[in-house]
This record gives sequence, C-alpha cells and structure tokens, in this order.
Amino acid sequence: MEAKNIAVLVGSLRAASFNRRVANEMIELAPAGLKLEIVEIGDLPLYNEDLEQDPPAAWKCFRDILRTKDGVLFITPEYNRSVPGLLKNAIDVGSRPYGQSVWNEKPGGVISVTPGGLGAFGANHHLRQSMVFLNVLMMQQPEAYLSNISAYFDAATGTANDKLKEVLRRFLDAFALWVQRHHS
Repeated sequence: MEAKNIAVLVGSLRAASFNRRVANEMIELAPAGLKLEIVEIGDLPLYNEDLEQDPPAAWKCFRDILRTKDGVLFITPEYNRSVPGLLKNAIDVGSRPYGQSVWNEKPGGVISVTPGGLGAFGANHHLRQSMVFLNVLMMQQPEAYLSNISAYFDAATGTANDKLKEVLRRFLDAFALWVQRHHS
C-alpha cells in the first residue's frame, strides 16, 4: 500500500505554538500508510476576489500543493469560538475561484488544541461546518479535543508525554483507514 500524502494545516502562528508541536508529533507518529507534511499558511495574502485575474504567487503555490495531496488534517486553536482568521483565509484561498476548489472530496480530519479546559470545541465544530459546504469528507470518530495541552508536554524538554502520543496514534490510525476508504 502506497502512503497517502496528507497536508497538515496549523492554525497558529505563535512561535511556541502547541498546535505546531502537536502537528510535529503527528508527523513523527504517522503510520506507514500516511505521509504528513505541514503546508504553511501564514504568508497567504488575504483573499480578495479582485486578485483572481492575476493571483498572488503564494495563492498559486498553496493551491498547487493542496491539489497534490490525498487528504488534509487541520490542527487549530480556538479564537472567539471559531477558527483563527489565518486558517479561515487558507480555506477561502483554496476554495476559489468558484468551481476550482482544492478541497473537493478530500478526506479530512481536525484536532483542536487549547491550554484551556473546553478543548477548543467551538473551533472544531465551526471548521466542520465550513468543510460540509466544501465537500471535504471529515472523519467523525474519533473526535480530538486536546484541552489543557501544556500538561502533555514536558516543560524542560518540550517533548510530548506517552498519554498524548497514544491519543495521537489512535487518531492517526483511524485517519489512515478513513483516507484509504474515502480517497478518490
């Protein structure tokens, strides 16, 4: 079985981002059936349809990369019960121009991450709502809401503990099956 290439979009720009740390752990823990790669979204110009006649190079590059991927994983914090603007902008850039969405029929998954206690539940579900419209086949189970995330990383070394690694392994194993079933 050939490994499926999965785009990982991280919805946080913060240098010490727990979201990026979770994404990097997932890259290390990915089963043989998945090859995960972070696709950077921090430098994408804000979506403006007026620019479609001569799209910015960053848009073209992002869209071209996403077209080559077999699926997508979103790792997101929660801002005001939704996803950060940076992630929403990437979703918008990838969905345009109309009829040429890079998201259509891709298998997807989401992990929401927060230092707080609610697991970024609002962001997780708000993202899922957008994915329904974009025809991304989002994995339903297992759900992944990582709350109190700082407790799962060693403060001195920055390494994830075994409990977090096990949660991520289970998620990735299920996601690998999801992608195999739903990749067109």
